[in-house]
Amino acid sequence: MKHEAAKMHGTTILAVRRKERLAVGGDGQVTLGDSVVKHQAKKVRKIYNERIVVGFAGATADALNLTERLEAKLERYNGNLTRSAVELARDWRTDKVLRRLEALMIAADDTRMYLVSGNGDVIEPDEGVIGIGSGGVAAQAAARALLANTDLDAEKIVTEAMKIAASICIYTNENITIETL
Repeated sequence: MKHEAAKMHGTTILAVRRKERLAVGGDGQVTLGDSVVKHQAKKVRKIYNERIVVGFAGATADALNLTERLEAKLERYNGNLTRSAVELARDWRTDKVLRRLEALMIAADDTRMYLVSGNGDVIEPDEGVIGIGSGGVAAQAAARALLANTDLDAEKIVTEAMKIAASICIYTNENITIETL
């Protein structure tokens, strides 16, 4: 049995597309056991010549490893996000070492948005919104409500939905990093 203090808890990452604008946001909290050990982590970043935005939830080292691997796939497939995400998911699911990585990733470009997992999932959401991590469901629900009932832009929707998630999820804070395309 794992020692409880060493157990990492998630984060919240939210991606929203509205009117051809993409915003991906992540909170800054890092939790180890029942303690907050960092308040301003950056879990969202641009890669591949700033044409792709990635956000990750889970173990930080694992997520950074996966981000580097995705960028290598993007280089190999000339920036084709769909092909790169599928190849990353295939490697992640079949490789003995990668299979142990504990993270989820959102990867998006100017037209596509995917959730990529170690189970081999490459999921493109129907409504242009997807949330992952411990507060992902709350953030996604809030974003969908804001999309349906306001004229807010993608960045403002991410900001407001992440604040709502932070008010509900104890593993999410309001120190939000947002990247846009």
